[in-house]
Amino acid sequence: MRKDPAADPAAPVPHKTRFATRLRNYFLTGLVIAGPIGITLWLTWTFIQWVDGWVKPIIPHTYNPDTYLPFPVPGFGLVTAIVLLTIIGFLAANFLGRSMLSFGERLVNRMPLVRNLYSGLKQIFETVLNERGSSFSKAALIQYPRPGLWAIVFISTETKGEIARKLRDKADTVSVFLPTTPNPTSGFLLFVPKSEVMELTMTVEDAAKLIISAGLVNPSYPEALEDFIEDPKKRATHTARQPEEA
Repeated sequence: MRKDPAADPAAPVPHKTRFATRLRNYFLTGLVIAGPIGITLWLTWTFIQWVDGWVKPIIPHTYNPDTYLPFPVPGFGLVTAIVLLTIIGFLAANFLGRSMLSFGERLVNRMPLVRNLYSGLKQIFETVLNERGSSFSKAALIQYPRPGLWAIVFISTETKGEIARKLRDKADTVSVFLPTTPNPTSGFLLFVPKSEVMELTMTVEDAAKLIISAGLVNPSYPEALEDFIEDPKKRATHTARQPEEA
């Protein structure tokens, strides 16, 4: 009776099977290496072309190198846009530039629909791009959309203004942004009581990777710190020992 090699675990693996497994591993390794590089290059090239498509048409033909060359120069529109924005920022920092900017804003504020759009966009750009502006400080967990289900949020700031005044008798709340998966640029603004927000030790960047990957990419978390973080008795003992060791 002939013995079946598949039923015998000690039987040697056929050479063809090992070769196919190696080819699959090589392919997956190449995909892991080339995938992020290719997507990054594609996004960069798409952004450059998008900026060139907006800026190049407004550049005079005399200063446009595409007029003299038989092929378009990629990135020239992007470089021109950076230079123009730098010049605008330099002029706006002077007294004359600030005066002209204030005069233009007064004209815009007299337009009923345009002023609301302009003021909202200006506040968003100042918050995101201004170095003094506050961005997302921490990642946290809240129960959403119902108790028992948890979602990652980004803590922006403590609730302020009219909303804080309306909610001051109910709870001490914070403003959080609840992003959607896999596109974290869209989401919901929520005002959540501080007692219902569970802060995470991971960074905002790691939380964003977790959201974009739909939970497939998890940030490294040292298991040795898990008990220390979650056990208040160990934290109290560690804090009490620090003066003695010093």
